[in-house]
Parts: sequence; structure tokens; C-alpha cells
Amino acid sequence: MSTPLDTLPAASRAAALKAATHAAHQRLDSGIMQFDPFGSRQRYGAFVQMQYAFHRDVAALFDDVQLNHWFPGLQARARLRQIERDLADLGLALPALTAPPVFVAGATLDRPTALGWLYVEEGSNLGAAFLFKAAAALGFDGQHGARHLAPHEAGRAPSWRAFVAQLDSVALSPAEDARATAGAIAAFDQVTRHTDMFCRDAMAGQVAR
Repeated sequence: MSTPLDTLPAASRAAALKAATHAAHQRLDSGIMQFDPFGSRQRYGAFVQMQYAFHRDVAALFDDVQLNHWFPGLQARARLRQIERDLADLGLALPALTAPPVFVAGATLDRPTALGWLYVEEGSNLGAAFLFKAAAALGFDGQHGARHLAPHEAGRAPSWRAFVAQLDSVALSPAEDARATAGAIAAFDQVTRHTDMFCRDAMAGQVAR
């Protein structure tokens, strides 16, 4: 989940989000590294199931008309279907999650909050370069088992720069910016919860299904 954003201009909304979410991001990264998701295929399977849970939470955002207006090409950035195919490659069923996703298609959407969640989702793709290499050591790649870790078509850095430019161009009031920040923190905390759940089961020798 690491998101290298050191080259962002100081005035960037993404840079402000990075600063505001530092502690939540560190908690998540620490939990993932302690788990060692590439230590075995079983652990990697739990990691992909965690990814499924998070991307299921945000899947509805990629079909929102207003968000696609703010972020041209947003729909093509969705990775849930790729994760589903990766789980099939691993011989794992989709997790039977009892809680509904955070964002539900057709429900009223607070778009400033959604921006914070999208920041975390897109940042995870930028930071997935070393995860993609680690998956390769287990025999997975962009065509089998690690599709969701592959870079966007334009490449990781160009895709991220385009997303940041779009993010910065959205006009928000100070109160709306605060909701975007709260959304980003909530997204990191949600991924941490998913990590705790799936990784705890995997470490007990029971990859959640």
C-alpha cells in the first residue's frame, strides 16, 4: 500500500492528504509487512482476499457519473474484476463478506468523502510496484494471479500524475476538503481492518473463504 508522493507540489490536495493520513498509512503498512504476504502462496491468497474486500467497498465509485466527470477515464481504473480473476487463478472463492460495501450502487453518495477513498485506492496502485515484483517471485504476473497489482495501461507514474491533476482540479469548499481528508483516513483504517481479518485467519492456517 506504500504511496511514494515525495514529488508532489506542496499545494497539491494529494500532498495535503498524504500528510493528514500519515499515521493511518503507517499503521496499515506495518500490519502488512508484519504479515509478510509474499512469504507463501497461502499468505498471498489472504492478501488478495483482503484486496477484494477493499475494492468491493469502492467499486460503486467507478460508475458514478459525477465522479467520472471529475476524473475522465475513472471507470477504466477499477480493479475488482481483476482481483476476482486473480482469486480464481489461486483456486480461492470470493470472500463471503457479511457487511455491505462502504459505497453501494444507487445510494446517496457524498462525493468529497469519495475523493478521499479514491486517493487511497489510486495511491495503492502507484505503490504496488514492489508488490508486483514480490508476486513474480511466487510465480504470478499480470496475466495470472497478480493482475490487480499490474500498472495501469499508461504506466504507474503517468497514471498517478493524471489522477493527481484531476484531484487538484476539483473545486471543494474547506468543509468538503475536510470530508475528503476524513474519507482518506477512513479508507486506510478500513484496509487495516480487512488486513487484520484475513491475515489473522491465514496465520492460523485458515485462509478465509
